[in-house]
Amino acid sequence: MRICIIGCGAVGSLFAAHLAKAGEAEVWAYDVWKEHIEAIRKNGLRLSGAADFTAKLNATSDVNELPRCDYGIVATKAIHTRNAIAQVSHIFDENSAVCSVQNGVGNEEIIAERVKYVIRGTTFPAGHPIGPGHIGYDIQGDTWIGPFEPTNTSMNKVEELAGWITRSGMNTIALKDARGAQWTKLIFNASTNPVGALALLHHGAATRFGPTGQLFNDLISEGEAVAKKLGIELHGDPRELVRKGASAPGKHRASMLQDVLAKRQTEVDFMNGAIVQWGEKVGVPTPLNKALWGLIKGLEHSWTDPD
Repeated sequence: MRICIIGCGAVGSLFAAHLAKAGEAEVWAYDVWKEHIEAIRKNGLRLSGAADFTAKLNATSDVNELPRCDYGIVATKAIHTRNAIAQVSHIFDENSAVCSVQNGVGNEEIIAERVKYVIRGTTFPAGHPIGPGHIGYDIQGDTWIGPFEPTNTSMNKVEELAGWITRSGMNTIALKDARGAQWTKLIFNASTNPVGALALLHHGAATRFGPTGQLFNDLISEGEAVAKKLGIELHGDPRELVRKGASAPGKHRASMLQDVLAKRQTEVDFMNGAIVQWGEKVGVPTPLNKALWGLIKGLEHSWTDPD
């Protein structure tokens, strides 16, 4: 069995390294970060922090080197989903299934345009690049996966992939309906990411500071109202995720803060933008999410057109 990790940055590398170390499947990593790929090919993929090991695996930046794969795990930023799946879709056939473990909502719809079977995924492990071939493993956590409803993916495929990932050391729960888990993380991300990015505060600091901590709660309430109107039962309390993240060791910078500091396009369209758009569809007002969405988009615009 072969599995391809599409987008081998921080989160993708966590999955790639664990699966390769377990040795149950032939693991391939695809990423356009050529220095990272070359380092993995030469020295292996190193994780340090919550786990510390180096794994050997196949890695490439050339899509023509990728073989046909039984499973895919898409871990690119949401803004790169369409390009990434267009580049690699030829390695999946009518029996393959591809799982998104990305932030936000809307990625599965894009993947399903090119792949027959799609798995909806939500993951909480987090990390950051230390250098080519070396990823810091910041936060451990569970992953939830389930069939993406429009593609009629079988639970057998979901359970097989969940079993592989769990046995590799990253606990993964197979669910018949993974929307609740996905929306729980969406609401968590849409509260913590833009606030931390605009205030330049790591997660723990933003949680403990009164004004930003209150803003987290108010944003969560808006997201919960949208999910309730959609008939989605959340898989836990986003506020508990905020508390858990704040108590984790170290000073974890959320992905959006990392993007802002590097002046890269963020995933805000798939986070706050998605909540606003779904709120408009079902008639639930989301003024705070709309404000944060506009502010982050304005900040992105300032890097390219400051005049």
